[in-house]
Amino acid sequence: MARIIAITNQKGGVGKTTTAINLSACLAEVGQHVLLVDFDPQGNATSGLGLEREDIENTVYDMLTEECTFDQCCVYEIQKNLDVLPSDMNLAGAEIEFQEVDDKEKLLRGYLDEVRDDYDFIIIDCPPSLNILTINALTAADTVIVPIQCEYYALEGLGQVLRTVDLVKKKLNPSLELEGVVFTMYDARTNLSLEVVENVKSNLNRTIYKTIIPRNVRLAEAPSHGMSINQYDSRSTGAESYRMLAAEVMSRGEDL
Repeated sequence: MARIIAITNQKGGVGKTTTAINLSACLAEVGQHVLLVDFDPQGNATSGLGLEREDIENTVYDMLTEECTFDQCCVYEIQKNLDVLPSDMNLAGAEIEFQEVDDKEKLLRGYLDEVRDDYDFIIIDCPPSLNILTINALTAADTVIVPIQCEYYALEGLGQVLRTVDLVKKKLNPSLELEGVVFTMYDARTNLSLEVVENVKSNLNRTIYKTIIPRNVRLAEAPSHGMSINQYDSRSTGAESYRMLAAEVMSRGEDL
């Protein structure tokens, strides 16, 4: 049965989608069967894996509005062992569309519960905001990974994410846990990156991943080529870092 992990931070530009794509790809690379759910209307996880909007017949929005089935929406084997539920801007209308729907916070969970036996991991890329989509993702998830950028305002917004996780746990999903915080865009040349890591570690009484994702040119280039980092440049420090994160996520699952 799949472990469902939501990757969320309402602050944009923190490496959320980069982490969703490359963690999924690196888990798939070692033989885990993975479903990546692009739950962000920007659709960056979709395009970052080489799926062009004109090539996509159905998206996760069509599935949620019952215009299509999971099978009709899912793009199978985009890479070996990796399937994708694609997204596009239509998903932005969900907030209004689902206003009158009963149990609107549990729409995604219903679909994922039906297929979770087919996967080892289901990774959800959340939108960079705390809206009905993010609440749906957290209600469907077992655990949450919060990527935070190694910058001065790193702790800003983290508290809000953690409060939202605690609220969803209390009201909608009692088994939801924080999987951990992962540092991204780490620049070893600056004292600031080091200070941010130390600051968060000393202020946050939560789990922090040992793997730190560096600021890496190849990592930044990969999405424009529609490839995950392990396909684009398998030997880059970005690829090695996400492989280490994938190994850590797998070993942490054994402890959960």
